[in-house]
Amino acid sequence: MLNQKYTLRYLPLFYEELDSAVKYIAFKINNIDAANNLLDSVNNAIVERLNNNPEGYEPAPTKKKRDYPYYRIYVGDYIIYYVVIPNGDERIMEVRRFVHTLQNRDNI
Repeated sequence: MLNQKYTLRYLPLFYEELDSAVKYIAFKINNIDAANNLLDSVNNAIVERLNNNPEGYEPAPTKKKRDYPYYRIYVGDYIIYYVVIPNGDERIMEVRRFVHTLQNRDNI
């Protein structure tokens, strides 16, 4: 997979979950700096993974049969889930979910 070209894509659900977490931190906990830091950390983690072969990491275990293996990125108390989808000569790194580590992940 060296020199493989990747395109980055986000599902709306990822944005909804990230937005919910950021709003909770900013407005319920009243810590805007922490919310901004989370956004920066999420962005940096995704870009770093994209630039360092997203398929070179261990797939996340799953109970369901899936078309593409899920991978995960830990950012503080959160997990970012993504898949890599073949698309001709390139691949799409599709960021799908953003969940808290304490959240029950059996049904997502």
